[in-house]
Amino acid sequence: MTQPMPDKQLQLKSLPGVDHILVLAETDDRFTQIPRSLVLESVRKAIDDIRTQILEDRPVMVSDEVIIRQAALFAARKMKNRLIPLINATGVVLHTNLGRALLCQDALDNVMAVSSWYSNLELDLATGKRGIRYAAIEKLLCELTGAQAAMAVNNNAGAVLLALNTLAQGREVIVSRGELVEIGGSFRVPDVMIKSGCILKEVGTTNRTHPHDYTNAITEDTGLLLKVHTSNYKIEGFTKSVSLKELVEIGKPHGIPVMEDLGSGTLIDFRTFGLPLEPPVFEQVAAGADVVTFSGDKLLGGPQAGIIVGKKQYLDQIKANPLTRALRIDKMTLAALEATLKLYRDPLAAVEKIPTLRMLTLSYEQICRDAQTLFSRVSEAVGDRAELALADMASRPGGGSYPGLTLPTRCLTIRPKNMSVTALDKKLRAFDPPVMGRIEDDWFVIDPRTLQPGQDQILANILKKLTD
Repeated sequence: MTQPMPDKQLQLKSLPGVDHILVLAETDDRFTQIPRSLVLESVRKAIDDIRTQILEDRPVMVSDEVIIRQAALFAARKMKNRLIPLINATGVVLHTNLGRALLCQDALDNVMAVSSWYSNLELDLATGKRGIRYAAIEKLLCELTGAQAAMAVNNNAGAVLLALNTLAQGREVIVSRGELVEIGGSFRVPDVMIKSGCILKEVGTTNRTHPHDYTNAITEDTGLLLKVHTSNYKIEGFTKSVSLKELVEIGKPHGIPVMEDLGSGTLIDFRTFGLPLEPPVFEQVAAGADVVTFSGDKLLGGPQAGIIVGKKQYLDQIKANPLTRALRIDKMTLAALEATLKLYRDPLAAVEKIPTLRMLTLSYEQICRDAQTLFSRVSEAVGDRAELALADMASRPGGGSYPGLTLPTRCLTIRPKNMSVTALDKKLRAFDPPVMGRIEDDWFVIDPRTLQPGQDQILANILKKLTD
C-alpha cells in the first residue's frame, strides 16, 4: 500500500480534530440557526474533503478558517429548501415544470387562515357530528356549472381513474381513437383506463369518427361512453368528431352513462376576452354529460385538483368508492379551491384577481407598456454592458391547454458583452431567486407576460449584478 509522502503526512497531521472545529462553530454566527447534528455533519465533511485533496496532491490550504468556512457553506446548502420560488420570464403562462397556476391572494389568505387554525374540514357545525369533506366546494361547483353534485380529488388523472373505476370496472368503455391522448410524463388515457379495471374499446380512426361508430360498438358489455377533450393537441384538415350532445343521444336509449374528460376545464367563456373557444364546464353539463372531469390548476387558475361534476346518481357512486379516500385532497387544497371558485361568481373580478386569467387575457397594448417599463429599468441597470432591444414575439398558454394558440407579446431581448447568452442563462438559473427565460437567435428573451408585479425591478437588479 502506497504511503503518503512526508509533506502529505505533515499536512494530514495538521488537520484539526472535529471537536476543535465544533467549539469554534459555537461562537460563529453562520451556525446560529443550524441544528447541531448538521453542524457536526458539515464539519466532518469539510475535514474529509480537505483530507481527500491532500491525498490527491491537489493544492489546498489547511487552517481552522478554511475548514469552518467550507463547513458553513455545506450547512447552508443543506438548509436551503429544494422547492423555491423563481421568476418565470418564459412567457408560458401554465408552465408545468414551474408549478402551473399561481394562486390568487384570496386563495393564499384562505390557506393561511384554515391551515394555521383547526377547521371544520369534516365537521357539520350545525349538528356537531362528522361532516363531508367536499361540503366546502360542492354547492359552489354546482352553482357555477349547473351540475347536480360535485367533488374533488388530488388531480384530474385521479378524477378520471376514480370515475372510470366506479362506473365501468370490468366493462367496456367506448372512446374515439382520435381522443386517446397522452399527457405530460408519458401518462396515457389507455393506461389510466387499464389501471381503472375497464376494457378499452376504440372506435373510428385517428382523424374521423362518426356517430355510427359508437352505435355499432355498443354491446351488453358496454359500461360507459367516454369523450376526451383534446386539450393538449389539435387535429386539423380532413376530420370528423362526434359532439358531446350527439354522444348523449347515443347512450340514452341504452341507459349507458356518458362521461367527458375536459382536461384543462374552464368556468368562463374565453371568447368574451378575445380568445378562441375552450369548452366551459357549464356548457358540457348543459349538453347532458353524466360526469365531467377537469383540472383545478390549469385554466381554472387554482390549486392542483381533479374536479368531478355531474348527475347525483353517478356522483354518489363515485363518492362511495374506496379509492376516493386514497385520492382525496387535503384542507389546504380545499381552502385554496373554495376561495378561487368564489371569484367566478363575477367573471370580470375573476379575470382581474386570478393570475392565470389575468396573464392569458392581457392586451397587446398593456404588454407593450410593460415591456417598455422593463426595458427602461434594465437599460438603466446594465448601461452599455449589454445590448438590449424590444421584439414582437409570441407567448403560449402552456399546461396542456389551448393547443397551437400563441398570444402576441413584446419581449425584452438581451445580449451581454461580458459573457455568452448561454452563460447568462446558466447564471440566471443559479441566481437567488432563479430566473427562467428562453434563448432565441442568440438573444436571451424575457417575456413580461409572465412577470409578476415588482419582478421587473428585481430582474433589473439581477442583470446589473451579473453584467457588472
